[in-house]
Amino acid sequence: MVFSVGDVVSRSMLQSNISPQVLIVDNRVMREPITPVSMDVDQTLLVKNPPGTLTEEAWSTMEKAIQPNRRTRVLVEGEEDLLTLAAVLCAPLGSLVVYGQPHEGIVVIKVTEPMKETVRGLVEAMKIVA
Repeated sequence: MVFSVGDVVSRSMLQSNISPQVLIVDNRVMREPITPVSMDVDQTLLVKNPPGTLTEEAWSTMEKAIQPNRRTRVLVEGEEDLLTLAAVLCAPLGSLVVYGQPHEGIVVIKVTEPMKETVRGLVEAMKIVA
């Protein structure tokens, strides 16, 4: 599976005829509103995820988003950046998670068991906010 996280990288992939199975966007670039990325999808899931957080709702939404032979848009109210971590942990092995690094370019993560372990360590180190 291919995941795109972020509006700019998602738009760039689509313009290059690369269609992710899971598209994660918040209709913002650098926290400024933009015209939504247009892609035909089978389902759109809405999730609230405040900036700098990774909510339980975001985790459950990512699990719902991953369905074979279906394209899903995850529309985030708040900020989508940290959903990259959830995408890596929820994605099947061999998947690609693509996200933008502002002012740098595009980052591609191949989902492997060692990568999942690294990301799991990052998530476990995060502060829990009630």
